[in-house]
Amino acid sequence: MTGRKAVMDLGRDEWLAALGMDAGDIPRAVIMEGSWWRAERTAWRLGRLDEVRELAFPDMFWGRWRGSPVVYSCVYGAPRAVELAHLFGVLGTPRMVMIGTCGALDPGLATGDVVAPSTAAAREGVAHLYGASDAVAADPRLTELGRTELEARGVRAADSLHLTWSSIFAQSGAMVEEWRERGYGSVDMEAATLYAVARYFGFEAAALLAVWDQLDADRSFLDPLAQEEQARLDAANAAVFEAALSITLLD
Repeated sequence: MTGRKAVMDLGRDEWLAALGMDAGDIPRAVIMEGSWWRAERTAWRLGRLDEVRELAFPDMFWGRWRGSPVVYSCVYGAPRAVELAHLFGVLGTPRMVMIGTCGALDPGLATGDVVAPSTAAAREGVAHLYGASDAVAADPRLTELGRTELEARGVRAADSLHLTWSSIFAQSGAMVEEWRERGYGSVDMEAATLYAVARYFGFEAAALLAVWDQLDADRSFLDPLAQEEQARLDAANAAVFEAALSITLLD
């Protein structure tokens, strides 16, 4: 009996047809953002791009920045992030950046800082499907370029022993304490997934994550921020997209 092709094991031409794209439209970069606030973030980010159109799959937007094709999508959690990374990994997009927010476990990280983790521990339930057993590395050059771009915009950029977890709600106080004891400094829901898919397909990947929750101080996104903290978070959320555009389209 001969082996059968998996239902979704599609090749480049099949995905191009499904998306309604020509080969010349394959983006030089994909920027994905982990956020609940899909409508707000999408309108904000697409306002920086030209010739924007939604692809055949919802919430995947193609546009141009300084003449180069880019795809932006607001994703939330590993199951959504992996779809975008896998799809454009098959198409051969050379670089992808995850932006969004993260929670701080290290008291040395403040709201409005940005974590650009060199590695991410995969605890989100998806990265292992792409061969990741534990920690997965970002592209070091792309990550360092991201930190440089952020610092140039007046935003503090830090590395951190980073954890990617499966749910923002399934985080008990005991879990947070255990993560801190293990040395984790920050946590999100998508970075390790992107890193694992990048290693699998051979593209460059980085994550630029603005610190919002201060989990070390038992403060979540539901707690109000002081005016100065809110201003720093707003500046960081603007800077991560600008930095992502800059680093993904470098030669």
